[in-house]
Order: sequence, then structure tokens, then C-alpha cells
Amino acid sequence: MTERNVLGGELEQCGTDPMTGFYRDGSCACGPEDQGVHAVCAVMTEEFLAHQKAVGNDLSTPRPEWSFPGLKPGDRWCVVALRWLQAYGDGVPAPVVLASTNKRALQVIPIEALRANSVDVPDDPASLAAD
Repeated sequence: MTERNVLGGELEQCGTDPMTGFYRDGSCACGPEDQGVHAVCAVMTEEFLAHQKAVGNDLSTPRPEWSFPGLKPGDRWCVVALRWLQAYGDGVPAPVVLASTNKRALQVIPIEALRANSVDVPDDPASLAAD
């Protein structure tokens, strides 16, 4: 069965550069093995990355032994719902791509919080570059 997003539609890809998701398939699919619920498709910001590092969830340092490249601002990544909610509570939530955020996030995060921090991200972020 196809997983759904928080808007009720089919779950869309979150990011492939770097390859994200619990299953490293580019989506925030959350099967029964995903106890952390890597459900929120977040666009990394300097503030969010610094906050996560400060609370013991270092997302910016590469970890080759886990095939993890380390994240930088602008990267899209499936983050654990509770970690995103923690950052939201601390005033530094990362922007969220709703169409790519798994509906399982709603077990932890109110839809209003996700909507208030939503952003549309084009498939090719290079299109945002100034001429």
C-alpha cells in the first residue's frame, strides 16, 4: 500500500542528494522497523542544524561508517518527528515540505505546526539561484 502524506495524498519524494529516508530511498516512508518515525521532510537551515547538534543529534558531521554525508543548509532530509517537534518548541523548526512529510508525523506533531512552517521546494533547487 502506498504511504500517504500529511495532506492526504501520495507521499512524494523528499530528497535524493543526499539520499534521505529511513530506507535511504529518497522518501519519508515509515515502515514498522522505523521506531524513530523519520517522517518529516525538512529543509535544513543553519539554525536547525546547530540546534540538533546542541541536543545531541549531530546531522552536519559526515559519518562514512553509516554512509552519512553530513547535511548542510538547503539539504532536504527526513527527520525524526520528535526531533522536529523539539526544535519547533525551542523556536528553531526547519521548514517542512508537506507533500513529502509522512502522515505518521501527525501522531506526534499537530498539523497546524507543520502548516505554519511549510515551504514549497522545487525538484531542482538550482532554479532558485539568482542570475
